[in-house]
Amino acid sequence: MEQYVIKGGNPLYGEVEIGGAKNAALAILAAAIMTDETVTIDNLPNVRDINVLLQAIQEIGAKVERVDVHKVKINGSFIREVSVDNEFIRKIRASYYLIGALLGKYRHAEVALPGGCDIGSRPIDLHIKGFRSMGATVEIEHGLVVAKTDRLVGTHIYLDKVSVGATINIMMAAAMAEGKTVIENAAKEPHVVDVANFLNSMGANIRGAGTDVIRIVGVEKLHKTEYSVIPDQIEAGTFMFAVAATGGDVLVKDVIPKHLEATTAKLLEVGCKVEEFDDAVRVISDGKLNHTQVTTLPYPGFPTDMQPQMAVLLGIAEGTSTVTESIFENRFKYVDELTRMGATIKVESNIAIITGVKKYSGARVNAPDLRAGAALVIAGLEADGITVVDDIYYIERGYEEFEKKLSKLGAQIEKVSDEKELQKFILKVS
Repeated sequence: MEQYVIKGGNPLYGEVEIGGAKNAALAILAAAIMTDETVTIDNLPNVRDINVLLQAIQEIGAKVERVDVHKVKINGSFIREVSVDNEFIRKIRASYYLIGALLGKYRHAEVALPGGCDIGSRPIDLHIKGFRSMGATVEIEHGLVVAKTDRLVGTHIYLDKVSVGATINIMMAAAMAEGKTVIENAAKEPHVVDVANFLNSMGANIRGAGTDVIRIVGVEKLHKTEYSVIPDQIEAGTFMFAVAATGGDVLVKDVIPKHLEATTAKLLEVGCKVEEFDDAVRVISDGKLNHTQVTTLPYPGFPTDMQPQMAVLLGIAEGTSTVTESIFENRFKYVDELTRMGATIKVESNIAIITGVKKYSGARVNAPDLRAGAALVIAGLEADGITVVDDIYYIERGYEEFEKKLSKLGAQIEKVSDEKELQKFILKVS
């Protein structure tokens, strides 16, 4: 079982390059099968979820050619079946994007119910509502979502709740439906815009992505394209917060600063300096942090995917802070782990009340999910002594070469696979 072992106390200095956005890339890969021509996608993050989805696409017959670790060519003309189900695809959340893609192209999709991190209830009722209102019958049979129709017809869809997944999924199906579809109360996240831009580059007619009303005029077919995925704002934010926690001075490269505004605002509030450039941000921290309040909200608000990392910062900030989680009800599973490292956190309903301590102390902790795992690594980087993080496969679902990137910045962190390697690292750093 692989683990990260960390000797804390080193400030971070240097430059780090941010990869492509996992959440945008997953939807774009699904959408790539909607044409019978070859699509080239660049700036893919080389992470577990991406590789699982590529494998699933290949299994239904699409031709997948890895040009290199970050670039792939996909040709959907060889697809033999519309049923997607294996033990791996059930573990990732983004499997549901294949419903919208296959339903749009073939008017029929059978896809395993999605898995992903256990951060709370993430039903797909809004997706189903959207597909049904476009004329599809949708049933859950033997753990599969089965959607089919003779005619997929554009319509007016109001989402009762802002949902990134439902917005993207309905948008994909609507791109090849008959007539016009309007999605109201649509999600505005950067990866919604990225998927719309990708579909438009294939010949779709989508307007308004990035606002709360998206208008789609269906087209009969889509064509080949070459496309580069946007940078990952959550990976960028995670490194920015790592610098804030440990102290130091790091240039975070290959980002879109506009996507990071909510994250940057909180760093300024807790006392860090942030400089913005065209495609980079520089974070400077002396490790002395102030308390603040934060509430997670849909974009452009503070991202729920940065909430555990924020809590780690506030755990060593002076005074008492609060973190209110308004998106997922199960996102405080890391609190017990952080408490082992000396944090003082009390959770009441969806609010964490955090009283800052001077420093964390190294401990053995479990990553309960992807972002919480990354947050525990940040705590380990700041802590006194040795921290061991178990279950790092969660972290590897969304961060490419996380420990290598941190090492280059001066962190003492290594991935180990057994007790012998663990002891070797401890001897080396002590």
